[in-house]
Parts: sequence; structure tokens; C-alpha cells
Amino acid sequence: MFVKVTQYAGFASIFPLGFIMMSLWPFSAKPQDFSQPNSSWSPEMLRLYEHYNALCEAENEKGEEKRETWRKLPSYNRTIKYATGGVHLSKLVQAKARLFTRCIEEEGAAFEYVAFLNKVEKTCVCVFQAGHLLEGAPGHLHGGAIATMIDTVTGTLAGYLSGPVMTAYLNTNYRSPVPLGSVLLIHSVLDRIEGKKIFVNCKVTSSDESKLHTEATALFVSINMGPLFGTQS
Repeated sequence: MFVKVTQYAGFASIFPLGFIMMSLWPFSAKPQDFSQPNSSWSPEMLRLYEHYNALCEAENEKGEEKRETWRKLPSYNRTIKYATGGVHLSKLVQAKARLFTRCIEEEGAAFEYVAFLNKVEKTCVCVFQAGHLLEGAPGHLHGGAIATMIDTVTGTLAGYLSGPVMTAYLNTNYRSPVPLGSVLLIHSVLDRIEGKKIFVNCKVTSSDESKLHTEATALFVSINMGPLFGTQS
């Protein structure tokens, strides 16, 4: 199966303009979406998933489905292996390579998350449940794990808006510690675009948004991935 698609930090993003024809799933005809609910999800995680998922699809007066401004983003555990023209990328993408946030097989042990994107408001919301393997201070989430999720969500938004990007900087301010097992909301919103520079703001809150845990600003730079995949620039 070949589609016009690229992938950022665990989320697949489809762009309206032609990019690179890639095989998204080199090992299976039926890729596993790791952002689907599983038995490790807490009731609060499920509640928020159902809330945002309900915004993605709606019925009009005739009962026909229509696409709303929100969309759920699928999440896979690795990137591409082949590019158009039979260019094999095994030297660049190792067979055992996995995306960092999807490399733990045990459900609920590390990063459990699902993201929803609003193309009109240019925002991305992620529901994140912190597993026991992400400990920093005793009983609390590691700051690096928080930064990883911020980079994941802000990068996904930047990539959706501008195509392939790389992180230039991530400025993170930690406001309050996060107990392991907590369910968090990660809100990212576009600040501005200046040429190839995409500026994104982000905040991490408790699931009811009553407590601010982390604030961040990020800068991403648009890149041309054509030469990397052996295609024309």
C-alpha cells in the first residue's frame, strides 16, 4: 500500500501537497495503531479519549457522517523503510529501529497517549498517561519524559502545518511535579510561521485543566527530505 504520507514522532500526518511516495508499513499489511484504547488505560484516560473522539465525527440531519474540524491521529511504532523507485533505506532505518515513545511492548508501562488535531484552530491536543517506567524523582514522572511528549505533540502540529520539520529548540518550564500514573492534557497551538520557522506554544495540565504542570515554547524548521530518500529535491 502506497500513500502520500510522512510520519512525525509516532503520529502519521497526511499533507495536501505532493511529498514522497512511501510505504508506511514495511512489515505488515495491517499496521497497529498504538493510540487505540487498551486495558491499561484508566477511566480518566478513556473519558478524555471518548470526549475528543466524539468531536472528530458527527452526523448531519440525514444521518450521514461528515468530517469535522477535529481528527484523531494514528500512531505507529516506526517510520518508513522504502521510498519510491525501490530505494532501500535499511542502512538508514535499521530493521529493529522503533520510535522512542512506542518502543516498550508492555501496555501502560511507559508512554500511553493519543492525539487529536484541529486544523481550523491550528492546535493539537494529546491525552497522555504516564507509566511506571518513566520515573524520575521517586513516584513522579521524569522531566525528560515530559519534554519528550512536548516535543512529540508540538512537532506533530508543526509537521502537519508545514511538512517535514526538525526541532531547533525546546524551551521548557516545569511548574509542578507529576505523579506516576497521572493522566495529563498536552495542548499545543501555533504561535506563528516565519518562512521556514514554525513557532509553537505548549502547556501540560492535569486532566481537568485545573493544575499547570509545564509550559513550553518550541521552534521547528522546515526541511527538504528529498535527498535523504533518493528523490528529487
